[in-house]
Amino acid sequence: MLLLDPSPILASGALQFAFEKATLEGKITIGTLLLLSMFSWTIILSKIRQLHRATKWSRRFLEAYNSTRDPLELKRQQTDFDGSPAFELYSRGTEELDYHLRENPVLVRGNTRISTASFEAVKVVLEESAAGEAISLEKGMIVLSTAVAGGPFIGLLGTVWGVMETFAGVARANSASLTAMAPGVAGALIATVIGLLVAIPAMFAYNFMVTTIRSITQELDGFAARFANQIEHAYVDNRPLSDEIQAANQALSDRILAAFGRPLPPPPADPLSPI
Repeated sequence: MLLLDPSPILASGALQFAFEKATLEGKITIGTLLLLSMFSWTIILSKIRQLHRATKWSRRFLEAYNSTRDPLELKRQQTDFDGSPAFELYSRGTEELDYHLRENPVLVRGNTRISTASFEAVKVVLEESAAGEAISLEKGMIVLSTAVAGGPFIGLLGTVWGVMETFAGVARANSASLTAMAPGVAGALIATVIGLLVAIPAMFAYNFMVTTIRSITQELDGFAARFANQIEHAYVDNRPLSDEIQAANQALSDRILAAFGRPLPPPPADPLSPI
């Protein structure tokens, strides 16, 4: 024998009775809310999976990256952290850096570097990648915000409409007894109940996911800034302008010597200059 009967708490009989007594407009409202709930739960389940995967693989990627000294070491190892937004940013950044190292190299004491202009192009790619990953994480959140904000109001619309229909029927029948009004009021109130059942889970899921997405995007922005700083120290030609001019003059002199096979004669002295 059960000590506690759950049926009054779940109010399954009341819900069934109210739905049966709901007007056509109320049932259309309930159907709209159920459709919104289906989309909402689809987003909730898919986003939970996406955010869990992003958090787990980003943590593993950052641990692997922090254990290296060269920004390109993980690329050379061909490691994969699929699902990590930070890894996607790293992959696009290293591809752009590798392109400029091949196509626009700058030799500095026998080492291949990139120019400041090429580094600016790499930073633009990092910024675009960070923005793209943030948009991907936020995709679908509009459905949850709509369920949170719109669910109760759609339910309230159905309730008000049902109550209006009930009172109109009572007025036409010239009977204001509770027995005549109760079924219509119950059928009207179920729309608000369904609206709240749609909005409450979406509200908790939305707040949790927004906090998680904000944490991931902040971590992503921090990694992008740190990654760009390490690229600048390791692969960007940061020599002073005087050193670059000296290196360019030396390279020009070497090309002239290679072309003529001997050093150029000094320019003739100006006969008007004092000896």
